[in-house]
Amino acid sequence: MFPLIAPSILAADFANLQKEVEMLNASDADYIHVDIMDGVFVPNISFGIPVTEAIHRHAKKPLDVHLMITQPEKYLEAFRKAGAETISVHYEACPHLHRTIQEIKSLGAKAGVAINPHTPAELLSEIIEDIDLVCVMSVNPGFGGQKFIENTYSKISRIKDLILAKNSKALIEIDGGVNLQNAPFLLEVGADVLVAGSFVFNSTDPEAVISQMKKLRK
Repeated sequence: MFPLIAPSILAADFANLQKEVEMLNASDADYIHVDIMDGVFVPNISFGIPVTEAIHRHAKKPLDVHLMITQPEKYLEAFRKAGAETISVHYEACPHLHRTIQEIKSLGAKAGVAINPHTPAELLSEIIEDIDLVCVMSVNPGFGGQKFIENTYSKISRIKDLILAKNSKALIEIDGGVNLQNAPFLLEVGADVLVAGSFVFNSTDPEAVISQMKKLRK
């Protein structure tokens, strides 16, 4: 079984955004990962609804939108209209997480929950049956190109155990510092979806890198 690959458009050349999206369309990527940052929940600002809409206009791959923002429930409908097919919200940003998940699903999108490196996997036990995706942050969110946090491997194993115990269909997505060196080990412990930003877009041949990642076996 091959992993799903979700290149992060945050690392793309924004002066040539259409060209970068068309490159992803022609590649073996399964999704386009779209990181939304508000400068409050994370110490950085990326882009918002109009840029997401522009990406969607040219994209032939589903948009996997990761909301690293406070009060994400206020923007779910807008991002869905902008083309998000999967919407992930942060556990740490949602005091009424179950309600937020229900709202995402009512909009016809897949629902994901992202967790920061310090957030224990076990906190997902009451929501794991209701979601389609767990986005495990393997770096502290806010900036691309960070060093991978080694504790991520054991965290993935614990989430996998939780998914099996609760008979959940949730996929495990890894976001941050993913490369061809650590990807085989991530897949071995239970990862399903690999997000890669700088590793893809900073390479001399992004399409070839995506293909290499796609050929890794779980």
